[in-house]
Amino acid sequence: MHPFTLERPRNLSDALALRAQAGRNDAHAEYIAGGTDMVQLLQEYVRRPERLVSLAGLLENRIDVGSQGLRLGAAATMAEVAAHPGVAEQFPVISEALLNSASPQVRNQATMGGNLLQRTRCPYFRDVGYSACNKRTPGSGCAAIGGENRWHAVFGTSESCIAAHASDLAVALVALDAALEIRSTGAERTVPLSDVYRLPETMPHLETVLEPGEVVAAITVPASPVARRSHYLKVRDRASFEFALVSVAAALEMDGPRIRQARIALGGVGTKPWRVPRVEAALAGARLDPAALRAAAALAADGAQGRGHNDFKIELMQRAIVRAVETAGARA
Repeated sequence: MHPFTLERPRNLSDALALRAQAGRNDAHAEYIAGGTDMVQLLQEYVRRPERLVSLAGLLENRIDVGSQGLRLGAAATMAEVAAHPGVAEQFPVISEALLNSASPQVRNQATMGGNLLQRTRCPYFRDVGYSACNKRTPGSGCAAIGGENRWHAVFGTSESCIAAHASDLAVALVALDAALEIRSTGAERTVPLSDVYRLPETMPHLETVLEPGEVVAAITVPASPVARRSHYLKVRDRASFEFALVSVAAALEMDGPRIRQARIALGGVGTKPWRVPRVEAALAGARLDPAALRAAAALAADGAQGRGHNDFKIELMQRAIVRAVETAGARA
């Protein structure tokens, strides 16, 4: 592990100032909260900060469910949010996404903010033995293109990077139009979560729109008629502690036997959580009929680009959409 200095600021203002001093070159300083992803990156020499700025005890961990929707303090743990009765009842897709993530031990430690900012599980990024990784070393190339790419994205890719986004939680939140409250020294802004993540294009090492010194303070989810009748489906190689090959967050508003509106977001297939508006539009007005659902789900393939080993994801995600919508629609 690369040696570093651990800073333990007394308050959030001091933490923001310490991180801001490093500028955009994030090799100099990083935040650490639960640390479940950061510690792995440090151990694997993927991240080599000179300083770690601890956020322990500096961010909110409240979970508020009310008529206006849901607000989650960034320091709330995955386990706390998943077990909250109001979240499980009114936003089941969030609870299910969390319970399908990681392991109980990790969920007890990992924070909501950290989960949303976790790094890709691309093996070429995680293994410094591979020199070609534009996320780790800009301009070095992408070993996954032309390599073993079974786990990689089919949406939002570029010739610089095809790494898939890793967070289950982010997929569920994007389906519900969540936003992040972002704080910096003397300023605060709110950004829709779908706009927080950058596409790789030619600069895959820049993954979010967060500026140096900014920190995720809270997550907000607006009240919505689709939230209660929602479901998270995750397809993976094993049943526990495994990342998605394909996942679907489906949220529906029903009008009798017909779907009034649908929100569908995909995970495991995009370089960021991936909404499929054409599928959503096709589902509006449809019945929960297998043929109608398959026809709508087929539209998800629009724009998908397989790279050989991951071609199977294009059909798999269509089947997963049908299953997720059927399950969500069957909820009372």
